[in-house]
Amino acid sequence: MNLSNHTMISIFSAFQEYTSQIKSQIIKDFCCMKEYVERQERNTLMFIEQQQKAAQQKIEETIHQLTDIKAQTRDLCEGQKHEGSPLTINKITLDEKLNVVKRAVEDLKRKLEILLLENYAQHLPPVHPPDSDQEPSVSSSPPESAAESPEPAISSQFSQWAEDVTFDPTRVHERLALTAQNRRVMVSSHLASYQPSPKRFCISQVMCSQGFSTGCHYWEVITKDSDGWAVGVAHEMIGKRDKLGRTEHSWCVEWLGPKKQLSAWHKNQETLLHKDKPLKVGVFLELQKKTVSFYSIADKEMLLHTFEISTSDPLYPAFWLYTLERNGSLTISQPNRR
Repeated sequence: MNLSNHTMISIFSAFQEYTSQIKSQIIKDFCCMKEYVERQERNTLMFIEQQQKAAQQKIEETIHQLTDIKAQTRDLCEGQKHEGSPLTINKITLDEKLNVVKRAVEDLKRKLEILLLENYAQHLPPVHPPDSDQEPSVSSSPPESAAESPEPAISSQFSQWAEDVTFDPTRVHERLALTAQNRRVMVSSHLASYQPSPKRFCISQVMCSQGFSTGCHYWEVITKDSDGWAVGVAHEMIGKRDKLGRTEHSWCVEWLGPKKQLSAWHKNQETLLHKDKPLKVGVFLELQKKTVSFYSIADKEMLLHTFEISTSDPLYPAFWLYTLERNGSLTISQPNRR
């Protein structure tokens, strides 16, 4: 059936009007996006400038302290020339002051790291963790290193089961800061500004976002930067005040710095392992066999302990950092693939 010219014109006119509306909406949407990006840019630059000023003030205070110490050292030397008295006691006092300044500089460095890595991220659009009901696919290349210094790449016999696990911002204590794309957790001197969560730990623990109910899974954790820690797995329903390894559905290996001993924990029962402190721990979860094994990672994997698992519920990587009054951190590290 042939359409009249009038009908064709009407159809063409309606199409043009519809196309114009689509273009207008797209222009409006992109304007909103542009305004949002520009606002985020301004806020981020303003934040960095504020932190730069705060850091500059701290550095100036530290330089002032060093200048005072230098002047005291010069006075001590002059006193030695005129009086000929020994400087042993004064040297001890000077060493103590130098140690105080050294600790202040180290503390400043740590605070700046938290501010720039943790608070800076708050000015960017939030990144939501993946659905915990879905098991993540294994990336073909390792993620960006989260450690302060590069770790040696060691081929792992478990690398084919390596998982890209990340710390869960909803399951971390407020005094533990997450950095490096949620692959590093560190003790902070102040409360982090996390969103409210009914699952947030009341003790210095953190869990990962990814849980596993079938198959084999492997991940590694750098432990060398903490004097006290626990690395393990736990049921999702572990209580906010339940310590890792002290419940029926949580298993871990633990290094307690003051006791300088390595032990395995489950159902509040401790098994001494009589091994040196691992600098990196590998965790191999075999759900068909219902076992979880912990390895010390050096030039090769050395088995620390194996647990039999008595649950069929999904298990999540879980961690504990000894005391909130001392510095410490744990970093998830991707194993090198063969």
